Amino acid sequence: MGAGTLQIVRLLLWQFAMPVLWANLIAWPAVGFTMNRWLKGFAYHVKLELWIFLAAAAAGLLIALVSVLAHVLLVARAPPVTALRYE
Repeated sequence: MGAGTLQIVRLLLWQFAMPVLWANLIAWPAVGFTMNRWLKGFAYHVKLELWIFLAAAAAGLLIALVSVLAHVLLVARAPPVTALRYE
């Protein structure tokens, strides 16, 4: 109804990215606390850095966006008549 392909792709990708970002925001404190506690039980352990969490968040977001992108492009380029035919 007047939206371009880029606008539809941007909207759908943002809607799929939001749950991934919220999940990361919720999971980081729990995972950080649990991993620090578990690693302290070892004689030799590594310190958890912020970049590890950021890399995991980026990887999860990338996987979510790539898996949705191909389908979103097909849906955005489809003529509206094909969607309305089943209504």
